[in-house]
Amino acid sequence: MDPVRNPFAPGAGQRPPELAGRDRELDAFDVVLERVARGRPERSLVLTGLRGVGKTVMLGELRSMALRQGWGAGKVEARPDADLRRPLSAALHRAVRDLAVRHRAQDRVEHVLGVLKAFALRAAPSDAKLRDRWQPGIDAPLVNGRADSGDMEIDLVELFAEVAELAADVGSGVAVLIDEMQDLRPDDVSALCAACHELSQSRSPLVVVGAGLPHLPSVLSASKSYSERLFRYMRIDRLEREEADRALILPASREDAKFEQDALDALFDASGGYPYFIQAYGKAAWDAAPTSPITSADVLVAAPEAEAELAVGFFGSRYERATPGEREYLVAMAELAAGKDEPVGTATVAEHLARKPSSLSPARDSLLKKGLVFSAQRGHIAFTVPHFGRYLLAQD
Repeated sequence: MDPVRNPFAPGAGQRPPELAGRDRELDAFDVVLERVARGRPERSLVLTGLRGVGKTVMLGELRSMALRQGWGAGKVEARPDADLRRPLSAALHRAVRDLAVRHRAQDRVEHVLGVLKAFALRAAPSDAKLRDRWQPGIDAPLVNGRADSGDMEIDLVELFAEVAELAADVGSGVAVLIDEMQDLRPDDVSALCAACHELSQSRSPLVVVGAGLPHLPSVLSASKSYSERLFRYMRIDRLEREEADRALILPASREDAKFEQDALDALFDASGGYPYFIQAYGKAAWDAAPTSPITSADVLVAAPEAEAELAVGFFGSRYERATPGEREYLVAMAELAAGKDEPVGTATVAEHLARKPSSLSPARDSLLKKGLVFSAQRGHIAFTVPHFGRYLLAQD
């Protein structure tokens, strides 16, 4: 069929054609927005799940929901070993601009922007030369003495308070969305938890919405013992069969196309219900089908193309980040799990490789840091990428 009309073709920064199976999460955030707007206490939200389940897409949709309610909203993508101050400054600058169009007292807006500017400038070392200092691009006079101590925990509490008060002025709120939250540095995680705790105590209209890998709750609890009271954790998983079918049927119907039932069966078997895979196989099946309805034969023809694209863009890009020693560890995990998405014991991996567990700790720790595996439970480890074991075994 016409590839130009392909409703499953991904676009840069665009959401999939159908956000299926996420009503629970969307409804939960709608309640958060409503409660915060009424000045009632509400926990911030944390979404966890494997890669490919649509966490980033969900964050984008939640941001849109906040904006539709008249909130200010800014999004951050955390990066390993990177300072949070700079990207958070940019995200809050965006949120303040969202609120500024509704605020009558521009001097009040300028004051908050000045505080934000002072916070942002602390991203550079105090002894950095002027030419090396990062300029945040905030057009407002600098306000000293607030959120600029250099202590991230103190500064973040003060900054969130300033931004939340600005939102309260216009009867609104602010949503700070943080993707890949498990990659935040320990000091930044601690500061974020402290700021969220202060917000909950003061019932300020600012919420943090984080998204990350399954071990994110343990990262937060290791930072602050009270973190479980600050966040509402929601696990994002693969879609159930009915919702997976819906993610294919509805976009196709908008282009006057259909899927035969056996094609839907084949697509679910291939994708496992993971949204990223559903889109990849759906796109390939559309391009392979000469006419509507799309059949299982079309899916059979299309599968190698989808798998080739996934091998390069989804699996291969991650595998290339691993060192030879780390790849050996990954392959051992895949062999022990027979290619299934199941956790394996770390001691079992060592036994399989005929190595001492202590000698494999550096490889395992590095894989954890790179986000290729996570600690499923004490003494067990699993892939963060669905079907990764199957991909690894196919490489031999």
